[in-house]
Amino acid sequence: MLSLSVINNLRLLCASVCIGFVGITVADGMLPETTVVVLYEEQGEATINIKNTDAAPALLHSVVENVPEDLEPLLIVTPPITRVEAGETQLVRFIGTLQEPLKTQRLKRVTFEGIPQARVGGGATIGITLRQNLPLILHPRGLPVHHSPWELLKWQRAGERLTVHNDSAYVVRLAPEVQLLPQGVLATLPRTYVLPGEALTLKVEGSLEGVAGVEIHPATIYGFSADSHRASIDTDGS
Repeated sequence: MLSLSVINNLRLLCASVCIGFVGITVADGMLPETTVVVLYEEQGEATINIKNTDAAPALLHSVVENVPEDLEPLLIVTPPITRVEAGETQLVRFIGTLQEPLKTQRLKRVTFEGIPQARVGGGATIGITLRQNLPLILHPRGLPVHHSPWELLKWQRAGERLTVHNDSAYVVRLAPEVQLLPQGVLATLPRTYVLPGEALTLKVEGSLEGVAGVEIHPATIYGFSADSHRASIDTDGS
């Protein structure tokens, strides 16, 4: 069995962007103050503090990324790249560039990457850049905040096909593993979010015979894990 230290080292290696062949390994750390960024349309922008937890200065590279289902550019980030001293905190702003009002919540991703600075006279080093990847949700003007939007999902079964429908205006984030009740059969969503207006088909390990409900593990808009939630399944859309 691998020791905990070995496992942690492997995780660091897997998270790195580029690894050289010789020298001393140096890991930097850009730590966001939250796990989710929420931009409210009426405010026009959102901010987040990023702390350089490394013992040396580094360049903070911030990027807005589209999810595959929504490629429309809706915001910009500033500063996109800046130097952050060791132990210091940098404020990063996300500014909306909407061409028309939002009708539903929209989902983007943001990444924060710390790029180590070259060290003079310290010998060869290997820079490991750890990238933080967070969801960013744009919230429409006038849309009430819903603290448990997963309750609005509709689960439907047609024969051996199980789908989840999001007819709401909210992005729902949840673990992809879904337990089918009462048998405890496991089903899997294709990803960890359901966008407004979407219907996703689950992969089921076994038969749907007798399945009447689901148990899911959702996340709040602020990124915290919520209590598990159970919902009934409609048969053939009834």
